[in-house]
Amino acid sequence: MLSLALAGKPNAGKSTFYTAATRADVDVANYPFTTIDANRGVATARTDCPCLDLDERCDNDRCHDGKRYVPVELYDVAGLVPGAHEGRGLGNQFLDELTNADAILHVLDASGGTDAEGEPVEPGSHDPVEDVEFIEEEMNQWLTGIIDRNWESVERKSRSPDFDINDALTDLLTGFGATTADVASCLRDVEYPEDPIQWDDDDMAALAAAVRAQTKPIILVANKVDIAPDETLQRLREAAEVVIPATADGELALRRAVDAGVVDYDPGDDDFEIVGDISDEQAAGLDEIRDVMSEHGGTGVQTALNAAVFDLLDHLTAYPVESESKWTDGQGNVLPDAFLLPESSTPTDLAAKIHSDIAEGYLHAVNARTDRRISDSYELEEGDVIKIVSTAS
Repeated sequence: MLSLALAGKPNAGKSTFYTAATRADVDVANYPFTTIDANRGVATARTDCPCLDLDERCDNDRCHDGKRYVPVELYDVAGLVPGAHEGRGLGNQFLDELTNADAILHVLDASGGTDAEGEPVEPGSHDPVEDVEFIEEEMNQWLTGIIDRNWESVERKSRSPDFDINDALTDLLTGFGATTADVASCLRDVEYPEDPIQWDDDDMAALAAAVRAQTKPIILVANKVDIAPDETLQRLREAAEVVIPATADGELALRRAVDAGVVDYDPGDDDFEIVGDISDEQAAGLDEIRDVMSEHGGTGVQTALNAAVFDLLDHLTAYPVESESKWTDGQGNVLPDAFLLPESSTPTDLAAKIHSDIAEGYLHAVNARTDRRISDSYELEEGDVIKIVSTAS
């Protein structure tokens, strides 16, 4: 399962985002370090279910009238403060927790209602643009420190006649959560001395930044957009490559209204319908949420999750079945499973995702949409329905 992490300063709304996305109960309060240990739960990425191409919907528990929700792991890391890479506010511990994430959602208070330390202030009194590169810089400096502290061991290894700096750097950086392929890709893009003794601080910082960008890409979530000035949101968009405007409070309110049976809403929709009795006060609150959704195309919570999975991490959804004609498993369930895989994945990658035994016994695959056998090198596409033929049952 893909892992996404929520990171940012205290009081930016990470825990509210987490609660809305996972529907898990966590402490939410306006003081720093409400969250100490990372909360872990299951959120979803939303995509179109292939059952939209069938005469009837699949009725899978994770399909809502053709809107398919695919599980991803989401965890909420405690608020980080400036100097976290030096250990401030238990920063080293919290940064270390981010090594398990495939991507990071930087939740930022777009209203300017929290200061540089994450303390609550009057909305608009802090410029959130100053916080845009905060997580990126803290992680880069933290990883630079790790490289620096372990550099003596690299220098010792260099005295060996069979020393290879690429191998030494790979050994060092895989502990950060980087794969061998990640390190190799970074080393191709970074210029560095072959002799470790000649490395300086700039060389280490450049390598750290490249590895962080490769292994822990970051997307910016401009939270509290319901009370953020339009001018501030525009400046945030100019300061970051991708900005997702969001109201985690609005999403949480809608999900609770759904649980109460008064609202019909699917996460990621750009509107909702009131289906139950509500008070005038509740109606006014929902109208405010609807206005924000109308302006930004939704609450932004599901949009941010989707952007991380499908855009930042370049993943697609594939659906394994046993019957290529009915799109069912052995028990007759239509489109029972959905798997997220990196783009350019093949049928053999899908087989490995299902089970190692299926992969070991892999024979061939059939594209259920065309009812044709496909090659082992076929690159899967979003929404592919695939039958894997294997010696393993």
